[in-house]
Amino acid sequence: MRPAAITALLERASEGDRAAFDEVVTLVYEELRRIARGQRRRVLPGSTLQTTALVHEAWVRLAGSPAPGYEGGGHFLAVAARAMRFVLIDHARERTRSKRGGDLVRTEFDEATPASAGEAEALLDLERALTRLEALEPRLARVVECRHFLGLGEEETAAALGISLRTAQRDWKAARRFIARELEPTSGSGAV
Repeated sequence: MRPAAITALLERASEGDRAAFDEVVTLVYEELRRIARGQRRRVLPGSTLQTTALVHEAWVRLAGSPAPGYEGGGHFLAVAARAMRFVLIDHARERTRSKRGGDLVRTEFDEATPASAGEAEALLDLERALTRLEALEPRLARVVECRHFLGLGEEETAAALGISLRTAQRDWKAARRFIARELEPTSGSGAV
């Protein structure tokens, strides 16, 4: 289906048309599954949460909240990725609830180095750092969501957020520096 048709459906969904929202989800379902597979591998490897369950839980969260004014298919996918991020965070919290004080390993924030299996606590540390970043610089946090959680490239991130490529590149660099500082054991953030 053409992006213009998806945008038209998203506009109807933003006006409260739940059928239009359901149609968009149906049209982009395979893309949502691709995003979910990537997030499970990058964000929380070894997780028992299945791809389909992640997509469905994210859809429930999206459907249960008022539809924001979607600015096209890229923006919708970014919002869906954010919903998946929160599902993964909740899953990581559940996994670590009984493992407090276990053998935790400090993890560097790097787009090319995914966390190893069983490092749900490292994901929670990243989430806390991202929450602090979001409070200070919301756009930088959105760039991290697109790049790290959604797996978008520089140009795709710029398009999804409606910013220039150069701004997306600068924001990604600044966000990585901020998060790296937050994850340092001496930062007092509770990171390990």
